[in-house]
Amino acid sequence: MSQDSKVKTTESSPSAPSKTRKSLPVLDPSGDYYYWWLNTMVFPVMYNLIIIVCRACFPDLQHSYLVAWLVLDYTSDLLYLLDIVVRFHTGFLDQGILVEDKGRISSRYVRTWSFFLDLVSLMPTDVAYVRLGPHTPMLRLNRFLRVPRLFEAFDRTETRTAYPNVFRITKLMLYIFVVIHWNSCLYFALSRYLGFGRDAWVYPDPAQPGFERLRRQYFYSFYFSTLILTTVGDTPLPAREEEYLFMVGDFLLAVMGFATIMGSMSSVIYNMNTADAAFYPDHALVKKYMKQQNVNRQLERRIIDWYQHLQINKKMTNEVAILQHLPERLRAEVAVSVHLSTLSRVQIFQNCEASLLEELVLKLQPQTYSPGEYICRKGDIGREMYIIREGQLAVVADDGITQYAVLGAGLYFGEISIINIKGNMSGNRRTANIKSLGYSDLFCLSKEDLREVLSEYPQAQVVMEEKGREILLKMNKLDVNAEAAEIALQEATESRLRGLDEQLDDLQTKFARLLAELESSALKIAYRIERLEWQTREWPMPEDLAEADDEGESGEGTSQGGEGRTGQEGPPDPE
Repeated sequence: MSQDSKVKTTESSPSAPSKTRKSLPVLDPSGDYYYWWLNTMVFPVMYNLIIIVCRACFPDLQHSYLVAWLVLDYTSDLLYLLDIVVRFHTGFLDQGILVEDKGRISSRYVRTWSFFLDLVSLMPTDVAYVRLGPHTPMLRLNRFLRVPRLFEAFDRTETRTAYPNVFRITKLMLYIFVVIHWNSCLYFALSRYLGFGRDAWVYPDPAQPGFERLRRQYFYSFYFSTLILTTVGDTPLPAREEEYLFMVGDFLLAVMGFATIMGSMSSVIYNMNTADAAFYPDHALVKKYMKQQNVNRQLERRIIDWYQHLQINKKMTNEVAILQHLPERLRAEVAVSVHLSTLSRVQIFQNCEASLLEELVLKLQPQTYSPGEYICRKGDIGREMYIIREGQLAVVADDGITQYAVLGAGLYFGEISIINIKGNMSGNRRTANIKSLGYSDLFCLSKEDLREVLSEYPQAQVVMEEKGREILLKMNKLDVNAEAAEIALQEATESRLRGLDEQLDDLQTKFARLLAELESSALKIAYRIERLEWQTREWPMPEDLAEADDEGESGEGTSQGGEGRTGQEGPPDPE
């Protein structure tokens, strides 16, 4: 048994790796490999889209390079075939998870309209070469059915490229070229059908010097088609019905093309303006406001320079609005990758939890200050702290000229004012004047945002307060006695709060008992009322008593009349 098992394992072991070698991996439709394959498919599709019609309408081009065309044709067919294989190995998302089961992938692809178009585009129509000859490229028109792959590749590239507007313009120019190219080929074919040189509208007679060359034929046709479709030049008047129909069709195509071009360019310009408005604040409204309010020229000049600085140096002040459509976790990752290194330099935030820093990063607000502008003044209430990202700040005297120190990139200030540290001699007031020497980029973190984040991290709040206390001790700005008094007051307040909580609990207990007693009394009263109702139901009603009295009076009268007629009778029945 052991030998048989060994033989089975040795026989099965080579087959297993052979299967793994033969199997192709499943591609992610949003991955890089699939993207680059789509870009590869652009070349055979564009080749068939441009060259086939050109070969069909310019016979000299087909005859002169027949071998090259056959090689390129079957190379594109090979890529078409490989594209079908790739389709059978391209996964899809089901409930947000990539499906890698090749059976499900194949059955899903076979049921789509794309599979039918892919099969028709690879039908061997070239077999008709045996009967019609190899100089009939129109037999390969079914290759145009693979154009959806070209559009898919363009959509993916537009999504991935860093310059989508430039790509849109390039794609539009390519479409215009293809339309003019097709039109020029049809013009030359129509000229050959009507006869070269028959009138001024068709292509001149190739017997004339220079017009027999293939390059001149194509360029002349392309130039003539460009004149018709753009309607910017004088063209010869048509002389035949076919020429009139061709011109009418081109004019309609030109109108539609002009509308398409204008719409596409308007969309590109609008997208560019929208992107600029999203990245940079709109200064036109501010300018209009300043003119209406007669703001002095010097202040207006400073504001315009500030806007110009943002525009030239590509600086943004509204990152939150730009990233607002991203999911929260992605927005946090972007903010962490951009700003976490800056926030981790702050001393009080060092050794804090990573999740706390991620929450704080989302609260950072970028701000840009102009030369000579004050960030804060001595005595101001500190509601935020600042981290210098770029530029230089000066700690100046009250005169605004004398400089005590210069702060550079990576430094920070105001962190003590946003943390309520007991015994802080300066309280929440600023202790220095800080002015921007040039254009300075800062990150601002407000006290409210910090408090909101620390409410979820009480342990981190204790650590940060301890670090702030150490900083104040080094700066000799911590009043120990005041700190002890505040701590004692806080403890007394907490003790009182605990007493109030206990009293409140007692009151709630008593109130609950009263409610229970009230509910019990109400139930008893309701039960008694119900018993009385049942008892009173057996009593005669007043109407019944009145009827009984009437019946008694009528019975008494009849008894008296009978007595007068018949004589004496016995006493009435007591009943």
